Amino acid sequence: MRKKVILLLLLLVGFCVNAQTINVKGVVKDAKSGDLLPGVSIIIKGTTIGTETDFDGQYSLSNVTEGATLVFNYLGFAQKEVIVNQQVINISLEESAEALDEIIVVGYGKQKRKDVTGSVSIVGEETLEVLKPIDATTALQGTTSGVAVNLSSGAPGAKVNILIRGVSSNTNNQPLTIVDGYEGDLNSINPNDIESITVLKDAQAAIYGIKGANGVVLVTTKIGSKNKKATVKYDTYAAIQQTTKRLDYLNATEYALVLNEAYAASGQSLPFSNVSQLGTGTDWQDQLFNNALLMNHNISLSGGGENVKYFVSASRTEQDGIIAKDKSNFVRNNIKLNLGVDISKKLNFSLIANYFTSASQGFDSSLLFNGLNYAPTFGLDQDDTANFLGIEVVNPLSLLSNTYGENNGNGIEGNFKLEYKPIEGLNVTSRVGYKIYNEKQRSFTPIQDYGSSKVYNKTQSSVYQFKATSTRVLWETFATYTKTFAEDHNTSFTAGTSVQNDLFDGIYATGFDVPNNSYDFADISLTNSQSEQRSINTGNSDIRLTSFFGRAQYDYKGKYLFSGLIRRDGASVFAEDQRVDSFWSVTTGWKISDEDFLKDNETISFLKLRASYGTLGNLVGDNLYRSLLNGEGTYVFDGSLVDGTAQGGLPNPLATWETAEKLDIGLDINLFDDKFSIVADYFEETRKDLLIQNFPVSGLLGSGAAGGANPTVNAGTSKNTGAELAINYKAIASDDLNLNFAYNVTYVKNRVTDVLDDAFVEGGTFAIGNLAPSRMEVGQPIGYFYGLVTDGIFQTQAEVDAHPSQSGLGASSTSPGDIRYKDTNNDGVVDFDDRVNIGNPQADFYMGFNISAKYKNWDFTTYLYAEIGKDMVRNFERFLPNVNKPAYYLDRWTGAGTSNSVPRLTNDATNNKLFSDFFVEDATFLRMQNIQLGYNFDTELLEKVGLSKVRLYTSINNLFTLTEYSGFDPSINGGAIGAGIDSGNYPSARQFLLGLNVTF
Repeated sequence: MRKKVILLLLLLVGFCVNAQTINVKGVVKDAKSGDLLPGVSIIIKGTTIGTETDFDGQYSLSNVTEGATLVFNYLGFAQKEVIVNQQVINISLEESAEALDEIIVVGYGKQKRKDVTGSVSIVGEETLEVLKPIDATTALQGTTSGVAVNLSSGAPGAKVNILIRGVSSNTNNQPLTIVDGYEGDLNSINPNDIESITVLKDAQAAIYGIKGANGVVLVTTKIGSKNKKATVKYDTYAAIQQTTKRLDYLNATEYALVLNEAYAASGQSLPFSNVSQLGTGTDWQDQLFNNALLMNHNISLSGGGENVKYFVSASRTEQDGIIAKDKSNFVRNNIKLNLGVDISKKLNFSLIANYFTSASQGFDSSLLFNGLNYAPTFGLDQDDTANFLGIEVVNPLSLLSNTYGENNGNGIEGNFKLEYKPIEGLNVTSRVGYKIYNEKQRSFTPIQDYGSSKVYNKTQSSVYQFKATSTRVLWETFATYTKTFAEDHNTSFTAGTSVQNDLFDGIYATGFDVPNNSYDFADISLTNSQSEQRSINTGNSDIRLTSFFGRAQYDYKGKYLFSGLIRRDGASVFAEDQRVDSFWSVTTGWKISDEDFLKDNETISFLKLRASYGTLGNLVGDNLYRSLLNGEGTYVFDGSLVDGTAQGGLPNPLATWETAEKLDIGLDINLFDDKFSIVADYFEETRKDLLIQNFPVSGLLGSGAAGGANPTVNAGTSKNTGAELAINYKAIASDDLNLNFAYNVTYVKNRVTDVLDDAFVEGGTFAIGNLAPSRMEVGQPIGYFYGLVTDGIFQTQAEVDAHPSQSGLGASSTSPGDIRYKDTNNDGVVDFDDRVNIGNPQADFYMGFNISAKYKNWDFTTYLYAEIGKDMVRNFERFLPNVNKPAYYLDRWTGAGTSNSVPRLTNDATNNKLFSDFFVEDATFLRMQNIQLGYNFDTELLEKVGLSKVRLYTSINNLFTLTEYSGFDPSINGGAIGAGIDSGNYPSARQFLLGLNVTF
């Protein structure tokens, strides 16, 4: 018995000896640079016991069992496991290309990139640093497949339009933008504060329900790291801006000769008797365009302690316009705070706040139009007082001198968030997002006289002022529970609710007779209060949304992936029985590369097949079920007619939002140890219940009365089909040299498949007296150009006589040298029934190509962007006899055989100015979006002066554009019906930058 007891004691002692614990410490470094890594997570495998490295990359763990495994994790680096067999364990972590974007935001949560079953595109901090966009939206142009970005104007501070997988709606195609969980805008954010931009393009965006149909842009801003010493960064750049193009117009001598010819052809006296002394005259484009300055300053402080992490930044951007810089400029200031605090091990609080101000000046959009059409024979200060050029064209410099206007705004946005983890696997989040924006505008129109009967003349001065406050509050609470069953069944469940309230309150006022006819006195309070013209109006709205949503995610062994979600939304902007609807989606994925037959494949390192389908909403239309008293009415009282107010547009109590049905099938494949990656998608979208304004109804309903209008009706359906391809190739990866290539292409085709009663919608404008040039119609893309088809120039009278009569177009006679139009419907006459599809303002293909390289301390990047298969309308000509003309008129028809493309010059009435494909041009283009060269100073040298990084770089944005389009800028576009019509659009600028990045 005693021997047995002794044996047991010996075994127990042996066990204790084998299970002895030790204290472990060490340092964690970046294997490539040797930099110390603060904030690295170290966990004892199989337990929740762990720690993080401190400011100096050091860590320590007490009472670690010998033989245990330590797991080291750090964002952007490959995970590393080490067995504990000594007290000092120093670790070097290797960068992992896959881990750099491994965790992405997908809406109310995050996922590993390899586990995502939807279609997403990501733009990282590195891209934003290279492109230096003033509006972060432009960083999506050419860098992300499926996304097209274009400017409504190149003016400083102009709105940027985003299209995700093309135009689907005849109204609003702008995606929803979520910034750190609150609904915001990219144009109010300092791009330096952004860590990443994720674009949700398919049905997985149904988690945002009624606002997700146009896609969702998720923005994550920067925040510091725990246990990291304070880091100060200062970034600055300055740029010279200039126009990339001047249009080829006639100089004074050419202009006079052309006019003389037109007058002679009409049997009129020649306007210029001595052409030889005119010379080149005034180039009005030279007078309007100027070199302009762009400057940006940004400073940030980030870091963290044991339970706190923080990021604070301030920035200022100043941009002058390349046209009339004294009255075309933009200034934005930002102050940003991101703060995270661990109140306890289970409770975390975070605060995000972005305060911003903006100020801009602009001018009438007709300024450049007047500059192109004003005659080069006039002097700089010479007005057309005799109306030689007609009543609609004036001296652009005089027009500019009488232009006064400013827009100022300030706002604050962000959220407060609490995260609570009551038990393992359960995370409960409650956050309040907010945005308050105050805006005021003031414009002054002085008394002005450009000549007899000019449309720009003003006999009375006036001032317009507008002040408004917009407030948005969004409260969301949701919980996510993650659990693994039987080792192989991984699940995640999310459920939540959302409440949003958007308020708007504004006042608009116009006053007349401004004292001293001066901008200094342009204020409503100083104008004539007795003037009958004086007007004061108010505007307000109160929009409320209530939502409930849920999502379930499941995977088996990480190979077979499934996600299903549903969201139920209610919106106050529609009638009570039309306010609520449900949206849903299902996504699946299969990691084929995890199967045994591909697991050790030397060529394919990752292969995933995925698919998604679901419904989403587009919240367009506001109070369409209500009838407003904004019409005009005349009543009889006591035998006298009295003007009053009547019902305006007819209401539609059945109106509701648009609904999109989306299908996506995608393939992700990495080859040759992840050196080569391909992401390919095929997609379809059917957009139902398109809202059509002023839809034709019976005149008996009274919609034809003064101030009346037909109702807005859900009456259309469109379909988009397309494909995307994104390719990345890491050509060289070594200590001294890195070379990467990236290419993406998107194909989109849109067609209208149904419109109630086979109606059509018209829009856009072209010249004066022409029919609407754009349409929405069954069988055609939304916003296609609808006009006449040309068939060359009539060379002889015999050709005119042999052709179907064109008198139905307006002009009573047609002569040799006039445009010949096709009789497309073969009815024997040419009239407006022969109009057909003559172009599409939306591109068939969007492409981006990027090259990035690093050699020792040098870095180089370049971005190219292209749009292929799009058209634009040349609408910057004014069809009056004496205005200036484009230089292509030098190749006009002057007799049989001289030209078959440019018609004759005459002052007689002709059909040559009707909207036709003569004015529609191929606007396909390839643009060198950015080219940058940078140098990083040696770190050993910098450490001696207390710096950790200094980078000097030079960059050129919008270096050149290859296109056959004759206008200023083929990338300026916007909208749906009426897009692509160029009336002398403000072009985007070329920018020569010199910048500096400093880190302390």
